[in-house]
Amino acid sequence: MDHSFDANSLNPDMIDKKRSNKLASSKMLSNIAQIRLVSNHPEVYEPCDDSFALVDALLADRTNLLNMQPRFCMEVGCGSGYVIASLAIMLHQGCSAAQYFATDINPHAAETTAATLEAHGVHAEIICTDLALGLGKRLAGMVDVIVVNPPYVPTPDDEVGCEGITSSWAGGENGRKVIDRILPVVHNLLSEKGWLYMVTLTANNPSQICSMMREMGYASRIVVQRSTEEESLHIIKFWREHTEKGSRSSWLSQFPLLSFWRSSGAKESGI
Repeated sequence: MDHSFDANSLNPDMIDKKRSNKLASSKMLSNIAQIRLVSNHPEVYEPCDDSFALVDALLADRTNLLNMQPRFCMEVGCGSGYVIASLAIMLHQGCSAAQYFATDINPHAAETTAATLEAHGVHAEIICTDLALGLGKRLAGMVDVIVVNPPYVPTPDDEVGCEGITSSWAGGENGRKVIDRILPVVHNLLSEKGWLYMVTLTANNPSQICSMMREMGYASRIVVQRSTEEESLHIIKFWREHTEKGSRSSWLSQFPLLSFWRSSGAKESGI
């Protein structure tokens, strides 16, 4: 039997350091939805790398979000409810007056999101609809934060809008069919100080997406970029150019990094 031990385990400084790390980790976890409490359904997209990257982007920008004091927040395409629940949890203490909306075309996703929110003790108004159909007049120019993990996977166009779980990833040619429909919807909903956080894939030509948004008056920056063996994800934040200083720091200044993302391994950065 091996009776050896690590002398550092008895070092008070090491014990304090380990305790601090555990507390920091626990605090971070308490700021987002817990996977074990996220409901699931065979026809609903489960939290995956893109979901985690989007929540990480919101966490990276949490201080700015709290300072902004959003009144209305919305997730378009809520799926399991992991992202909207995380947003509600991370803003709860410093922004208790915020109201949340979650939309999805899949009725199973609406039900799953409701269960996830209930399990975490947070609330959102859930609407089963295509993007934000029916909310345009009610919330036009009023939503301060919109989060979107759109169907971005390049697929045949006839797969876009299919029933069930396929609708959560099928993006048509270049993965842009749904994304291009989302942009004007977001433009109509966002308040003057509003921010959009959106997941994009390299194949979606995100620089073109940012150029389209710039034509509508939005600046942009990458909050999180993450590369896996299968895909290169970028979480991009958009805001109206006149509402933040330094808006010239847009996607275009970051575009030269694109070829690097394609060849890099598991890489991540917060900006």
